[in-house]
Amino acid sequence: MRRDFGVEVMVLPADLSQPQAPAALADAIAERRRVVDAVVNNAGYGLPGTYAHTAWSDQQAFLQVLLVSVCDLTHRLLPGMVERGFGRIVNVASLAGLAPGMPSHTLYGPTKSFLVKFSQSLHLETLGSGVHVSALCPGFTYSEFHDANGTRAQTARLPGWMWQTSQAVAEAGYNAVEANRAVRITGAPNRLIAAICKLVPDSWILSWVGRRASRWRDL
Repeated sequence: MRRDFGVEVMVLPADLSQPQAPAALADAIAERRRVVDAVVNNAGYGLPGTYAHTAWSDQQAFLQVLLVSVCDLTHRLLPGMVERGFGRIVNVASLAGLAPGMPSHTLYGPTKSFLVKFSQSLHLETLGSGVHVSALCPGFTYSEFHDANGTRAQTARLPGWMWQTSQAVAEAGYNAVEANRAVRITGAPNRLIAAICKLVPDSWILSWVGRRASRWRDL
């Protein structure tokens, strides 16, 4: 970033699975006399396995990273944005948050669904304040996500049309928050899937998912 764009870069590592991390980040920013005009809540990962066969400590850390830390950090940064009359908040949700539940990775879809509703509420609360809030809902994206959670072999079986590049997803998120769109689903195939999930009864989709989920998830 420094080399290619000539901007100042400040790196503040934090383990968001620790409850005190958002406060520590906010304090570190304040100590350096900086303000935050834009935040992308993108930290996340997948936790393979069914709910009964995973440790609660792992699920608790998962919720802390994907849900609690997002709410905490946003709550700390939002008032300053409103006071200054400018801010951008992108909550990286997922197409999974707009679809019925799936087996394995049990809390992933629910946390992403929460982020969609959370973003919609903040979007309405900040209208006219100069602060824009958007939930970004990508589908399968080329990144290290599936390598990190050990599902690359399963997801590699999915057709190419279901995948997007991380650059395309990032550009869609940027354009959405600049336009102050509450929710942005990236890619025409993903928008079609989301529309189908709204129109088709959940019982039908759950039955279909139950038969096919083992193709791309460990059960």
